[in-house]
Amino acid sequence: MPRCAVLGSPISHSLSPILHRAAYAELGLADWTYDAIDVTESQLADFLASCGPEWAGLSLTMPLKREVLALAEQVSALAMRAQAANTLLRTESGWHADNTDVPGAVNAIKERWSEPIHSAVIVGAGATAGSLVLALEMLGCESVRVLSRSEDRAAAALSVSPIATWAPLAGPALEADLIASTIPATAQSQELIQRTQGTKVLFDVIYHPWPPPLVQHTSGTVVSGLDLLVHQAVLQVSAMTGVGAAHLPLAAMRAAGEAAVDKPPSPKAPLT
Repeated sequence: MPRCAVLGSPISHSLSPILHRAAYAELGLADWTYDAIDVTESQLADFLASCGPEWAGLSLTMPLKREVLALAEQVSALAMRAQAANTLLRTESGWHADNTDVPGAVNAIKERWSEPIHSAVIVGAGATAGSLVLALEMLGCESVRVLSRSEDRAAAALSVSPIATWAPLAGPALEADLIASTIPATAQSQELIQRTQGTKVLFDVIYHPWPPPLVQHTSGTVVSGLDLLVHQAVLQVSAMTGVGAAHLPLAAMRAAGEAAVDKPPSPKAPLT
């Protein structure tokens, strides 16, 4: 019985089991299991060492995306560049760390927005920020400002690409084609809401509670955290099961996620 799971702490809120199980059901993979397991940074090494051959793959959420890089036997070039991995695959030589957040973000943005993105702002500087910088670079973005309380906090996100520069959280109106928020809903102040007005695209990586304050007050096209979660999960399921991504039930996975949280806005174009 092939086993998969999502690791993190806290983990009870994760939608990954719902999405992956929905894919297994549609694909007829009745013997595959996918669970949520609370694992802290200090517990990760021992957990990985305890996994038997029945484990096919693992998803990683905070705070493990950077910690795992030093523990995997192999690290993909993309995960190394992003300095974060959200996926572990079992191989004959051990765990292979990869990053599906980057291509997942690319696909999530492309699903909602077809015009060029020349400039972007990312609010927050955690592991997700670095992945978003790389996703925007892949989409042809020429400049990305990463906003955080200090430049030191943004060092990892800034190091992934020369298009990224730092700016303080406080300041004037944010002028960019796309603004991405990686901060909690509780940190989305009225001041930040006012500063993000006028952006063409708002990408908020939150998926619950929905809609967060920034989304409630934007007139731009919205890319949601559920969009990102579904697209990166499709790539994870493909990597873990060996089923080609083009054959995976993205619509069914999205529907399962929407049923579990307050429903984000539907895409403008039909799902494929």
